[in-house]
Amino acid sequence: MDKLGIQWQMLLVQTISFSAVFFVLWKFAYAPIFNMLAARQQKIADSLANAEKIKSDVARTEADRQKILADAGDQANKLIDDARQAAARVREQETQKAIAAAEQIVVKAREAAAQERAQTLAELKREVGRLVVQTTTTVTGKILTADDQRRLAEETEKQLSA
Repeated sequence: MDKLGIQWQMLLVQTISFSAVFFVLWKFAYAPIFNMLAARQQKIADSLANAEKIKSDVARTEADRQKILADAGDQANKLIDDARQAAARVREQETQKAIAAAEQIVVKAREAAAQERAQTLAELKREVGRLVVQTTTTVTGKILTADDQRRLAEETEKQLSA
C-alpha cells in the first residue's frame, strides 16, 4: 500500500478525527437544528389545523345564524298571513278591530325578529372575539393577559360592527 501512497496510520488517524468531528457536529449542531425545525413544522401544522377548525366554526355559526334568521322570517310571514286571514273572516263585522290586531301582530313579529337578530349578532360577535383571542394565543404562542384579551375582543367587535 505504500506504493499507492496510502499510509495506514495516517488514514486511521484521519478516519478517527473525521468520525469524532462528525459525531460532535451531529450531536451538538445538526440534531438540535433538525429537532427545532421539526418542532417548528409541527407548530405551523397545528396552527393551520386550528385555523381551519376556527374557519369551519365560523362558517357553521354563520349558517346557524342564517337559519335562525330564515326561520324568524318564515314565522313572521306565517303570523302575517294568519293575521290577514283572521282579518278577512271578521272584516264584515269588525273591520277596524281586525286591522288593528293584524298591525299589532306584525309589529310584535318584527320586534321579535329584530330582537332575535340582535341577540344572534351579539352572540356571533362574542364568539368571533373569543375565537380571535384563541387564534392569537395559538399562533403567537404567547399567553395573553386579561387586558390583551379584552382589547382584542373590543377591536374585533368594532371591526364586525363596521
